[in-house]
Amino acid sequence: MLQADLNVILPEIVLALYAMLALVVVAYSGKDKLSGPLTWVTVAVLVLVALMIWGRGDAVDAFGGSFRADAFSTFSKVAILLSAAAVLAMGQEYMLRRQILRFEYPILVVLAVVGMMVMVSAADLIVLYMGLELQSLALYVVASLRRDSAKSTEAGLKYFVLGALSSGLLLYGASLTYGFAGTTLFSGVIAAVGEGHAPLGLLIGLVLMISGLAFKVSAVPFHMWTPDVYEGAPTPITAFFATAPKIAAMAMLARLLHAGFGGVVGDWQQVLALLSLLSMFLGSIAAIGQTNIKRLMAYSSITHMGFALMGLASGTQLGVQGMLIYMAIYVTMNIGVFAFILSMERDGQPVTDITSLNVFASTYPGRALALLLLLFSLAGVPPMIGFFGKLYVLTAAYEGGLVWLALSGVIASVIGAFYYLRIVYFMYFGKEEAAPLEAGRSPVLATTLAVTAAIMVLGVVNLFGIDTAAATAAAAIVN
Repeated sequence: MLQADLNVILPEIVLALYAMLALVVVAYSGKDKLSGPLTWVTVAVLVLVALMIWGRGDAVDAFGGSFRADAFSTFSKVAILLSAAAVLAMGQEYMLRRQILRFEYPILVVLAVVGMMVMVSAADLIVLYMGLELQSLALYVVASLRRDSAKSTEAGLKYFVLGALSSGLLLYGASLTYGFAGTTLFSGVIAAVGEGHAPLGLLIGLVLMISGLAFKVSAVPFHMWTPDVYEGAPTPITAFFATAPKIAAMAMLARLLHAGFGGVVGDWQQVLALLSLLSMFLGSIAAIGQTNIKRLMAYSSITHMGFALMGLASGTQLGVQGMLIYMAIYVTMNIGVFAFILSMERDGQPVTDITSLNVFASTYPGRALALLLLLFSLAGVPPMIGFFGKLYVLTAAYEGGLVWLALSGVIASVIGAFYYLRIVYFMYFGKEEAAPLEAGRSPVLATTLAVTAAIMVLGVVNLFGIDTAAATAAAAIVN
């Protein structure tokens, strides 16, 4: 029995053992001198584990039903692993050149990924919390990795303080749920909750847990940490925050709601709908006045999480499928945009001011075109693949009876298009700068930018099969 359980969590064991072994090896050898090779080895390990997971078959429970490996967790874990690998690869040269690549950075990323993988497979409130805290503790450290920067230190401190608050809310909600349900297993909770309407105690516990998880996905009104952390953290770490943790938190929220509270959709549907509405509009409106592209991407992240929550708010299998498709597309778009941001330089120093992109297209037409495709996709302009991501969640909301939310999403999307198109305007029609912006010569960044831009166009054909995989994954948690 134990052997079967260990086989289920083998990918997590492999990554955890790799992290500990790497820590011992580099601590007693070259330390930061080995940070470059260690980063590339970590990228290879993450990709290999993703390939290991992708071949998994039917749903399997482990440790008394508290850990579940199924199509849903497979989809989420592969997306987490590949996005983490991509961010590590494209940020390695940036951090090395600025002497902030510490040997603990890739190790902490691996430990955060282990926590995320536990989160998306959790079928028990205790396991859920363990995974969440492992992820969070690693992210608190990497946020303030640039020790000589006041902004980076501030980012780490804000993330830690507000993260502790959200963890407290989640834990208190889980405690109430356990008190009323008599079990921490999702299968036991859904039996205790029943159909129709949940008892008041369980409802309060659910709202507190949703509040704690809303912080992790930067949903309004729990978004206050996002702009400062995105701006203060080193850009590769910001790219990591914008990708893998978002997938993990959204997947965990979906499993909690459907596997634990699937019988009382009406009780949590309106809560998610409100979070979605506030996130879409605050993110879209607040981003308009931003001049720092990293802060702009923070508000963009808030907006996009609102759209992803719209899919979940529908309470249907189509909604979960739409959320998974949206998150996969969102992560791809963000990896491409951050690859471009990492290449923005002037006199060898990183630049984040949007106005520095003036007439960028006249000097680097290929990169400007790639960014244009990515920004159009973020804005949801057809026929880019980002349009189809929004179409899925809007359709799910409409068919789930949330017509008002779907219409609000369309309006928010139109508002949000302004700040994406403004960047395009600067690149093609802005005033010429005295000191033009340079584009880094990193082949990894150039390749990442080109590939993600191509996906925005070529993915329209069949979404590379993501829609089929997402449908299978959604069926795994929605009865």
